[in-house]
Amino acid sequence: MPDTRLSFKEMCAKFDVTPRTLRYYEYIELLQPERDGRSRFYGPREIARMTLILRGRKFGFQLEDIRQWLLIYEKEGTEAQMRAWIDMANGQIKELEEQRLQLEDALTELRSLRDDVAESLGQADHHRSD
Repeated sequence: MPDTRLSFKEMCAKFDVTPRTLRYYEYIELLQPERDGRSRFYGPREIARMTLILRGRKFGFQLEDIRQWLLIYEKEGTEAQMRAWIDMANGQIKELEEQRLQLEDALTELRSLRDDVAESLGQADHHRSD
């Protein structure tokens, strides 16, 4: 059976994270690598957790929310974790939709202002050539 443990350096490379990020995730107890002296090794559990952590970050979840969600699995099991995930996802979808509306409003306003300024410059250029 192949060794499925990754070293600290391998873990950083596999997930394209900085050593500082990996140490921070350990510090806030998102990851708990095995230790052999000063070396850290990440087994299948930690690799799976890192995948979930990064997926959660991609979707905009806070690290504390991710940590709490991961704890549900340990304390209550898969089904409870899946139910919590649905609730978290619903909340995040709502938040992202609100952010999208705010972005669309900001883009509309910025484009309008840009067009007004461009038009103003065009008129100024036109008056200079008169």
